[in-house]
Formats: sequence, C-alpha cells, structure tokens
Amino acid sequence: MKSGRLLTILLLLQTRGRMTAAQLAAELEVSVRTVYRDVEALHTAGVPLYGDAGHRGGYELLAGYRTRLTGLSAGEAGALFLTGLPGPAADLGLGPAVEGARLKLRAALPPGLREQADRMGRRFHLDAPGWYAEDDDVPFLPAVADAVWRGRVLDVRYRRWTEPTDVDRRLEPYGLVLKAGRWYVVAARPGGSGPRTYRVDRILRLTVTEDGFAVPDGFELAAHWRAHQRDFHARLHRDEALVRLSPRGVSRLTGAAARAAAAAGTPDPDGWTHARVPVESMEGAHDQFLALGADAEVLGPPELRARLAATARALADRYTGPGR
Repeated sequence: MKSGRLLTILLLLQTRGRMTAAQLAAELEVSVRTVYRDVEALHTAGVPLYGDAGHRGGYELLAGYRTRLTGLSAGEAGALFLTGLPGPAADLGLGPAVEGARLKLRAALPPGLREQADRMGRRFHLDAPGWYAEDDDVPFLPAVADAVWRGRVLDVRYRRWTEPTDVDRRLEPYGLVLKAGRWYVVAARPGGSGPRTYRVDRILRLTVTEDGFAVPDGFELAAHWRAHQRDFHARLHRDEALVRLSPRGVSRLTGAAARAAAAAGTPDPDGWTHARVPVESMEGAHDQFLALGADAEVLGPPELRARLAATARALADRYTGPGR
C-alpha cells in the first residue's frame, strides 16, 4: 500500500541517511518511477527532504528532522508489527500496548501521512479466519509467547490425534505462527531431532520453567514454516482421481483441485472437462466428489468409483421408497 511505502521511505532516510532512488526502489521492491512519485507525495505532505542529482546524489531529510517517535515503551515498540492485527495482538495480551503504539505513531506522522493512515484504517479491515471457523480457546497463548520471548523451556500436557492422545512434553519454543486464525508454536524437544509444530489450543496444561535454551544458529522461523507447509502439502495429496466435470462442477472446485482442472486443457465438445485431481484420501475424495452431485463423474480409481456408485444406489433407494 502507498501509505506504508511512504512511511518506510521516511524511516529509511531517517535511519540510514542519504539514499538514491535506485536503493529505495530495491528496498521497497518497486520501480524507480514509483519512488519518484512517492517522494513527490512526501513533499506534498510537508516532509522536508531534498534530492541531489549525479553519481553521488540521492535523497536526504533536512538536518535535524525526525518523525518524533518518542515515548514508546518496550512493550509498545515490540508490538508495532501487530498494529494491523488487533485480534491476534489481544490474544497475545498486547492489546493495550498496540493501541498505545498506534496512537503515538499517528501523532508522530506529518498531517498528510496521518490523513492517509486514518483513511487506510477506515477503508480496510483484516479478518483472517474462514467463515465457518470457530474461535479457538487459547488460554495459554500469552504464557507461550512470554516463553518464546524470554527463551524459557515449557512443560506441557498436550492432546494429539493419535493414541495415547494426552502426552507430557518438554518443549523449547522457537517461535509462534498465526495461520488462518489458528496459533501454532514451533518447538523442539531437548535432545530431539529438530523442531516440530504444535497447536497452542491443544495444550491442556502448561508450566513455564526457569530453564533457558538457545535457538540454534541459522534457524529462521519464516523459512522453517515455509518448509513445513511444503512438506504438509506434499503429504496431503498423495493420491489422485480421474474425474469428468461439468462447467458448474469446475467452478465449484477449490484449492489444488481447482488448479488441476484449470490446467486440464480444452473441455470436451459437450463442455465437460477431464482432469486428474489430487486427493488426500479415498474417503475424503468420496465426500468431495459426492458434494458435487451430478456435476462430477469419477472415472478412476475403480475403488473410488465403486464406492460412489454404492452411495448413489443407497441414496436412490432412500428417496424412491416410501417416506417415513
């Protein structure tokens, strides 16, 4: 968003001093022409910056100019990155700190940028969880966040899917991730093979110990999470089904199935599309294609087609017989 870029330019020039348009463009991942327009917008907003041409030229703030980001407490400064996520900030126990940081940041902006920031807040609202997702009860989230920040070992009682379901674990929490409205802690077991992912809402009991630990050198939370997602999706869709889909059936697909149908090529003369669709399991595929009704025909594998046929016969018997 433009207002975010303007503030980033302002802070880059304040912290690094003179920077060329090319350097700013590289930092912001935009074109040099966009930087020129942004600098002009800052001029219009009353920010005292000037530029020099030539090999050693660049943009620089007027000597002594500061954005006046003063008075921030340690908690407010640490919460600045969550100023656009009031719900997650409140989950972490940082709601008041975020609001205080937001107000101080707003007061420090020049009038032009302040107006743009206010307009952004009025026009955009982020609500990440899906429509049918219930809010998770995460009473231990602030304690887990504190342990992550201070580098303290956790003793937890954790509920997992497999038997035995409730297990005791000693964890070294490396970081927290918010995915689709759900909180996960990436943590390693002392002496274990490496970090794993745990849902915070499945923690039944928790004690923050005074035992410390060090996150391994080179560990990056974002990179680890990306690798975790790739592995998850690789394990998620190990099978595939050959299906014939009507135009309406294609439009009702989502995710990997929709991408497979889009890549299937030109539909048949009757408008139906043949596609090889990745599926998580035969049971899941049965439910997925049954929901499409007459807009989908499964051609293979044979066991999936036979299972859907049996379900269709059972439904036909139920609806053609006398009502109860």
